[in-house]
Amino acid sequence: QVQLVESGGGLVQPGGSLRLSCAASGSIFSINAMAWYRQAPGKQRELVAVITSGGTNYAESVKGRFTISRNNAKNTVYLQMNSLKPEDTAVYYCNVVATVASGPFSSWGQGTQVTVSS
Repeated sequence: QVQLVESGGGLVQPGGSLRLSCAASGSIFSINAMAWYRQAPGKQRELVAVITSGGTNYAESVKGRFTISRNNAKNTVYLQMNSLKPEDTAVYYCNVVATVASGPFSSWGQGTQVTVSS
């Protein structure tokens, strides 16, 4: 009911920047929350950042380095990642909670690999 398409991952050197994008489409009445999660090899998936009408929240490990934003007209969420560290290496997933005809619906993107390495 809600499809997500992610883009923007890749290989970057420590200290570099990347910008992730996630576009939502489908029969969406409204979007309640948009978030980015990540999962490193051998670790559990963790919340990186979330944006709602009430504001934004970040994991402690990315505060001051990452910025989440959204374009409501395009149903798109972004994650600007600066001062990247090797420990930021992970697959990053977009998550959108939207209201559709049948009620709230949570959808996940396909994931995009971010590798921070020299």
